[in-house]
Amino acid sequence: MCRYKHIELSIAEYIAARYRRAVEVGVGNNPDAARLIKAAGALMLCTDIRPGVPHDGLDVVTDDIFEPDLRLYEGADLIYAVRPGVEMVPPLIALADRIDSDLLVYHLGCEIYGDGGEVVDCGPALLHRYRCRRL
Repeated sequence: MCRYKHIELSIAEYIAARYRRAVEVGVGNNPDAARLIKAAGALMLCTDIRPGVPHDGLDVVTDDIFEPDLRLYEGADLIYAVRPGVEMVPPLIALADRIDSDLLVYHLGCEIYGDGGEVVDCGPALLHRYRCRRL
């Protein structure tokens, strides 16, 4: 992993230490955090709107966060996204509400949704927890 990927490493370490069934939404061309979370045994799957996103060793399923297939996310204790467009955050929150999971987002730069949720400092990265599951 390149040195500039230290953010993905800190995100993965934080998630793998706290969750057992995480789903990354919008994996795109940046599978580094998902690979590390999977290696730790905490990744269910990844989704992307584009069909056929190939990432060796990862289960990537085509899904649209604006019209999600809830069956894909059942049992997840965490939904997370790395650098999603801010327009994706409201449907991510809605999905986390519907399946009762936590929602963590690592934003691109200062692109933050609403009040930014609860800020979680996990080293070089700041995550935003927009939802906590009911326990």
